Amino acid sequence: MKIALIGYGKMGKMVEAKALDRGHKIVSIIDPKEEKATHREISEESLSGANVCIDFTHPLVVVENINKVSGFGKNIVVGTTGWYDQLDSVKEEIDLNKTGLIYASNFSVGMNILFKLTEYAAKIFDNFSDYDVAGIEYHHNKKADSPSGTAKSLAEIIQENIARKKRINYDKIDRKIEDDELHFASLRVGSVPGTHKILFDSNADTVELSHTARNREGFALGAVIAAEWINKKIGVYTINDLMNEVIK
Repeated sequence: MKIALIGYGKMGKMVEAKALDRGHKIVSIIDPKEEKATHREISEESLSGANVCIDFTHPLVVVENINKVSGFGKNIVVGTTGWYDQLDSVKEEIDLNKTGLIYASNFSVGMNILFKLTEYAAKIFDNFSDYDVAGIEYHHNKKADSPSGTAKSLAEIIQENIARKKRINYDKIDRKIEDDELHFASLRVGSVPGTHKILFDSNADTVELSHTARNREGFALGAVIAAEWINKKIGVYTINDLMNEVIK
């Protein structure tokens, strides 16, 4: 498979390495600043020869990138977060151009297993009102968004499966938390690749689900697997669609 990389920061470089390990070819590296990029912008010429594009850029430019790629008839994997409020317009563009897109707040295989475990656990704890639930995530101090897209995904999974949690609060709380609130806190520090924890807590005990990324390899590998999966598909998909196909 021939891949165009959009964004050549730390994640872009890791995706390149994983793609090459799996026998794919990088035909284009698109980045406005990186010295080793082959192109500065998305164009018909910079995407020529690519089967699939993989985007790890920035929330402020990712929607424009998606629309350009789709306009040139290419499928795309989007690992950039912070744009989901524009998902409806993106879907319209993908449908119009009859292309394919797969996006995820986190492409790590391990994290997507945690999504499934969190869903299953939340359904169980929904039956035990003595247990409260909360989440916390830690990331490096260069991360552009807070809370992380992964934290939002986890919080939404919990809210969908625990009926007593009606609201999600990502902010600092300087008052007593309400029973129907789900609090998900964020911390930015150092060079932490990413840690997410879910706590189900009662007077008797605490049950904790946790995922800690040791490095970016898991995210990069998942993005390449997603590129293999979305190639030649039409429509908008999430990593959950891929996982559901794998986990029967």
